[in-house]
Amino acid sequence: MFDTLKSRIYQGKQFIKDIENAPMREQFRGLPVLNNKNCTNCDKCLSVCPTGALNVNPLTIDIGKCTFCGACKNICTENGIDFSNYYKLTSSSRKNLIINEETTPELYEKIAVKTKKEITSMFSKSLKLRQVSAGGCNGCEMELNACSNVNFDMGRFGIDFVASPRHADGIVITGPITKNMAYALEDCYKATPNPKIVILCGACAISGGIFQNSTEINREFLEKYPIDLYIPGCPVHPLTFINGILRYIKK
Repeated sequence: MFDTLKSRIYQGKQFIKDIENAPMREQFRGLPVLNNKNCTNCDKCLSVCPTGALNVNPLTIDIGKCTFCGACKNICTENGIDFSNYYKLTSSSRKNLIINEETTPELYEKIAVKTKKEITSMFSKSLKLRQVSAGGCNGCEMELNACSNVNFDMGRFGIDFVASPRHADGIVITGPITKNMAYALEDCYKATPNPKIVILCGACAISGGIFQNSTEINREFLEKYPIDLYIPGCPVHPLTFINGILRYIKK
């Protein structure tokens, strides 16, 4: 017992105290920074984008498709594309994920997540989520697992992952939704009691990612049921996920 107490005192508090204002390392690729004036419509960036996230004239990036690989930035000789380290990328609307020249971190923070009175009244102090890996590569799944470690400690905000959809307030979907997982995903959704929220986590879940043209995916679920939150990334960073959830459930 005394050894445990000594270890606890020695280690101190390991969690990030102010998670909503936590700094991100400079190398992190977050919200794109675009400059139409520098874009010559050479289409080089289009040829290297693995998911078709880019458009030119005007220059836009769909961060719901973007894998944040940085290939477009590296091939653009005119400095028309760059990435900031702004990590609060969550949106409650799919159209907000289309980033243009005018999209700044300040503007995105204002418009991206719209809270609902009924959501904040029900889930602001406790939100239990069932995570469904619908054909994911385990990248996003590993990052979601990290959300509950001692560093990020998502549980202190009342947000936890649970083992059964019957104990959940919503589901978090990762992966492009393969044919083999389509029925299981819908079964999980129906087993989750109302009211519930649905969160798409990662490029694969939001758009299909690099698998969007595969014949082995079935995304009919997204046409049947409303989506509450879109959380971009490949994989999604724990700070992106936690801050997105907090903005959605807090007043």
